[in-house]
Amino acid sequence: MTIIRTLSVICIFGATGTCIISANAAQSKNTDPPAMSVPLASEELFKLYNNRSWIWKDGAGYFAVKQREFKAWTGEGKGSYGYGHWFVTDPGKLCFKAVWYAKAGKAPALTCFSHRKKGNVVFQKREPDGDWYSFKTVPAKTGDEYQKVKPGDYVTARYNRVRDQLPSE
Repeated sequence: MTIIRTLSVICIFGATGTCIISANAAQSKNTDPPAMSVPLASEELFKLYNNRSWIWKDGAGYFAVKQREFKAWTGEGKGSYGYGHWFVTDPGKLCFKAVWYAKAGKAPALTCFSHRKKGNVVFQKREPDGDWYSFKTVPAKTGDEYQKVKPGDYVTARYNRVRDQLPSE
């Protein structure tokens, strides 16, 4: 089964400003963990993301090892950017907590993804209400979301440009 997936950041500012990062799959709900799968250990999860950039359809996030810094940008033009920290928790969860800045203001957001494995496949799901989908396979398959997770920092240059275009605090 092929899953078409997007990752987007939606920031709504106002009295209770919020930012939502959503992972959407074009398929029916699949909220139960894959049968016979087990959560990834913290060490496995750390290896998937440390010092890597996750390239999204309309942005990217960088998971630095130093101080577990998380930086991201999204959107064309002035867009928005987020700055905070990332962490892994058992069982098999990656989270990033950031303050997102946009033209209209700023808002905090906590975003988490669960990871499970079965054989040579790592599955991922955005918490709390995302769908499970194949995230990484060994050997890699065309269309694996993990192919968008690249070693190195592909974020900071664009992050700085977006930050410099927005009003300072």
